[in-house]
Amino acid sequence: MAESEVSSVVSDLINFLNASPTAFHAVAEARKRLEEVGYEQVFEREDWKLEVGKRYFFTRNHSTIVAFAIGKKYVAGNGFHIVGAHTDSPCLKLKPISKVTKGGYLEVGVQTYGSGLWHTWFDRDLTVAGRVITREEKGDSASYSHQLVRIEEPIMRVPTLAIHLDRGLNDGFKVNTQSHLLPVLATSIKAELNKEVAENGPAEKMTKNSRHHSLLLQMIANKLGCQPDQICDFELQACDTQPSIVAGATKEFVFSGRLDNLCMSFCSLQALIDATSSESELVDESGVRMVALFDHEEVGSDSAQGAGSPVMLDALSRVTNCFTSDSKLLTKAIQRSFLVSADMAHAVHPNYMDKHEDNHQPKLHGGLVIKHNANQRYATNAVTSFIFREIAMQHNLPVQDFVVRNDMPCGSTIGPILASGVGIRTVDVGAPQLSMHSIREMCAVDDVKHSYEHFKAFFQEFSHLDTKITVDM
Repeated sequence: MAESEVSSVVSDLINFLNASPTAFHAVAEARKRLEEVGYEQVFEREDWKLEVGKRYFFTRNHSTIVAFAIGKKYVAGNGFHIVGAHTDSPCLKLKPISKVTKGGYLEVGVQTYGSGLWHTWFDRDLTVAGRVITREEKGDSASYSHQLVRIEEPIMRVPTLAIHLDRGLNDGFKVNTQSHLLPVLATSIKAELNKEVAENGPAEKMTKNSRHHSLLLQMIANKLGCQPDQICDFELQACDTQPSIVAGATKEFVFSGRLDNLCMSFCSLQALIDATSSESELVDESGVRMVALFDHEEVGSDSAQGAGSPVMLDALSRVTNCFTSDSKLLTKAIQRSFLVSADMAHAVHPNYMDKHEDNHQPKLHGGLVIKHNANQRYATNAVTSFIFREIAMQHNLPVQDFVVRNDMPCGSTIGPILASGVGIRTVDVGAPQLSMHSIREMCAVDDVKHSYEHFKAFFQEFSHLDTKITVDM
C-alpha cells in the first residue's frame, strides 16, 4: 500500500471516530459509508430477496449493523467469512431521572457503562450525544421516531477536588462512582436567569418536577428543531468533546476516545467495502463476505443486539434460506465458515513492563495481535491462528501473540460467545493500544494500516486457503 493510501485509511479512521461519539452514531456512519458504495439495506421485519454478486446490510436497534456481500459462485451451504467487532465503549450514561440539584449547582445523574477508567473522566470538556424518541402530531394522531442528537460544544464537566481539601489524593485517587462522577451542567442562579428557558412556555410545562433539567431538554430540543414537550424519551451519554487526531512527535499515533473498539469496527468495515468494491472482486468468490458490528460487548453482550443474541445466527440462516429450502444446509454453512473476532489488544506499557510476561509483549507498530487463552477466554486455537497467520505471511504483514500472565485475570471478547453459541471456527485478534478504557486512548498509525490490510486479505483469500486445510475428515 502506498504512503498516500496509508494516510487515506488513517484519515478515514479519524473521520469515522469523530463522527461516532456513540454506538448509534457509529452505526449511522457505517450505514452512510455502505450506502455510498451501493450496499442495499434489508430489514429484519420483512422478507429478504437476495441475489448472488450483490451487497446488503441490516441494522438492529440502530446500534448493531451487519453487512455482507454474496459471491457470484455462492450456493446454499457455502461458508461465511466474517469479521466481528463491537460499536460500544465504556462511558457515562444519563440515568432515567438525571435531574440533580446540589449546593447551588445543576448536575446530571449518570451511571457507569462498562469497566471504564473513571478517573480519566474528571476535568474533561464534556457534552451529550445519543438518540432521542420524539413525537410528531399529525392531526388527531401522533407518530414517533428516533433521532440522533449530538451537542458539539462542551456543556458540562466533572471537576476534581482541590488537593488542599484532601492531601491524600495523590496517594491513591479512589473514585466513588455514585457521588463523585456527576457532571456539573450549570449553576442554579444562571439557570434561573436563562431567558431561553424562562421564556419558553412548553419547556416550563414539560419540565416542572420532571426527570431532567429543563435547560438540558431545551438544548436537545434546539438541536433537533423541536419543542421540549415533543421529547418522549432518550438514551444519552456523556462524551468528550476533544476530537480524534494523528499525533506524537513523529505523527505515529492516533489519540482518541473509543479506539476500543471503533478502530477495529472501522478497519473491518473499510476492508469489506474495498474487498467488494467492484464486480470482479466477487466473480470467483464462493462464500459470503461479512462484517458484524455488535453493541453491548463491554457489558457482556447479553441483549437483543449483542453478540449473545441470535443476530449472527439469524443473519447466516436468512442468507442461506434465501437460496434453499433445505434446513440442513445451514449446519454445513456454519462448519464451512470462519470468524475473525476483532477487539483491541493490550500493548506493553513502558512504565509497567511487569504486567506482561517476557514472551508475550505486543508492541505498537507490530501488527495485529493473536490472542490465546487455554481457559477459552479467547476462542483462538491452532487451526484458526494458523489460518490468520498464513494470510499475514502471504502479504508480508506482521503479527504478534498475546497470552495473559498466569497470575493475572484475563478479559474476553465476542469470540467465545459466538464460537460457543453458533459453532463457528474463530480466531481472536486485535490491534495493540495503550490507555484501554480511558476516555482518551492511543494506538499506532501503522497498526491501522496493518489491520485494514489483514482484514482485506482475509476476505479476498480465505475461500481458497480453506480448501487446503483438513481437520475433521
